[in-house]
Amino acid sequence: MSESYAFVPDLHTETLQLRIPRPAPESLSAEQAAEDVPAPRKGGRDRYLDLLRALALGRVVLYHNFGWAWLPLVFPSMGVMFALAGSLMARSLSRPALSVIRGRLRRLLPPMWLFGAILITAMVLDGWGPNSDGHPAVWWGELAFWVLPVSTPPFGDNLHGFHGIVEPTWAEQIAVPLWYLRAYLWYVLLSPLMLKALRRQPWITVFTPLALSILINSGLFDQEGRIWETVTDFTTFGSCWILGMAHQEGLLRKLPQYLAPSVAPLIMVAGLWWLLSRPVDDPTVPSDLDSVPIAQAVWSFGYVLLLLHLSPSWERWPRPLERWNGLISLLNARAVSVYLWHNTALVLAIPIIDRLWDVDFMFQHGQWLLRSHWFPLMIAIPLIALFVLCFGWMEDLAAKRSLRLFPWPRRQLGKRRAALAA
Repeated sequence: MSESYAFVPDLHTETLQLRIPRPAPESLSAEQAAEDVPAPRKGGRDRYLDLLRALALGRVVLYHNFGWAWLPLVFPSMGVMFALAGSLMARSLSRPALSVIRGRLRRLLPPMWLFGAILITAMVLDGWGPNSDGHPAVWWGELAFWVLPVSTPPFGDNLHGFHGIVEPTWAEQIAVPLWYLRAYLWYVLLSPLMLKALRRQPWITVFTPLALSILINSGLFDQEGRIWETVTDFTTFGSCWILGMAHQEGLLRKLPQYLAPSVAPLIMVAGLWWLLSRPVDDPTVPSDLDSVPIAQAVWSFGYVLLLLHLSPSWERWPRPLERWNGLISLLNARAVSVYLWHNTALVLAIPIIDRLWDVDFMFQHGQWLLRSHWFPLMIAIPLIALFVLCFGWMEDLAAKRSLRLFPWPRRQLGKRRAALAA
């Protein structure tokens, strides 16, 4: 199982409504009058969740560029993003379940279809096709997973590389994020059942995927094939998804305040112990959380439990974070596009750097930069911005919003300027 970010559809924003109370009659006491005053209704985006989503996106891009094994330990993006998605799904299920599922699929599938259309065209041009694996009927049948990704959509794993311009495995590298879409789809489809189970047996429901992950990855089962691949990912992050639902349902607030900060670190230590105790083929290569599903499931669960326990629920940014409002808002508005296209940008950065070696100035004075592991990231970031500009509008179309090429939020006017404008 390879790790990738993580997409979550936008929060459903609500309009903040303030009621101006009528003057209380003199016959009422001050306390009675205060009780009759309606409290302001809370609404709008939860900036804390927006921050977590943006951090997860950034961390995934860093991980796919550098491959640092410690990054998933510092911030387990997958577990965090599935928890956020579970929380939002639980809130949406106050409406009829079928309409909620249809809405989630509408937000997920069109951006994936656009991505798939471009990727499939490129793979076919590079030698992929019905006869590439010797099973034409299977090839055509598996293309249906690009329409509805109940299993991982197919891709060419060893192509020509466009006459050596890119690596033969370029399509496999670009397709890494697709497993998340498959897992997300199954969570969405099963969320109504999971929410019902959570309300009847809360803690049994929360811990069931974690227990199943330990059982499935215990070595008792042969995990070959598409079905086991789907089951493994589902059980690895299922407890995080349900934990997000429990947070939305208010179950975590019923726990004693000391419980989560006391238990979560112990759970994380258990996940870390399992990771470090696994046998490795190469002692010089650090253990990677993504290659050990049990460790991933346990560590992510403890980490998410701690984050949801903190959960300050910001309606406005704290002052130190105000300057990052534009970037964080952009990443949240284009989460699907960044997630789907960031690996494409990283793959394209390599042939661009290869061509720079032929530039005399760069060869003589910039070899230190060309050899730097940071340089592909420096090239990939503008490419990601370009992809967002070219394809991000599909997210607006899928969500039935006004189309925007680059949804950078408008800067709010200061009090003095707002008064002059009025």
